[in-house]
Amino acid sequence: MSKKSLNAGWKMWIVAGLSLLVLADGALAVFLWQSGEHGEQAMRAERDHLALTAKLLNADVRRSEKIRASIPQVGRDCTDFYDKTFPSAAVGYSSIESDLYSIAQHAGLPISGVSYKPKSLPDRGVTDLEITAQVNGDYAAIIRFINGLEVSKNFYLLNDLSLDAATTGGIRLQLKLHTYFRNA
Repeated sequence: MSKKSLNAGWKMWIVAGLSLLVLADGALAVFLWQSGEHGEQAMRAERDHLALTAKLLNADVRRSEKIRASIPQVGRDCTDFYDKTFPSAAVGYSSIESDLYSIAQHAGLPISGVSYKPKSLPDRGVTDLEITAQVNGDYAAIIRFINGLEVSKNFYLLNDLSLDAATTGGIRLQLKLHTYFRNA
């Protein structure tokens, strides 16, 4: 074998290898060019999504800062509500009883069957007082009585309410209320 034919074989292999590399490089260039167009759109969408997420997170941070700044005022409001709305246990019963009878009298209703059931809640510093009562009268007077409970200076939670026909021809309202006394 001559040196020329050996060189010619190597040259052919080298040209074929270089041709394959050029073809692979061209295919890779086309692939990258096509994926670059889609990638650019995807990157824009991702950027927009991240910008929106950052905007929402910043809004959450601002809201939390406002909440944190308002916590002292909320604490003062709660203390004021507690002090002004819940009577102390020492004067609570007489205050609640006179208030209920006053509301009933203003509504034009007789009140009867008033009973109290206290339950101490020491971990909260209050006594839960369940009040059951019965009033008899016409519809308008019953509504005035319920409205009187709502606008009273004392805090009442209307827990249960039942209406019946009274023997005198009016309406009999049986109700369960809750109110609270300060233990301190």
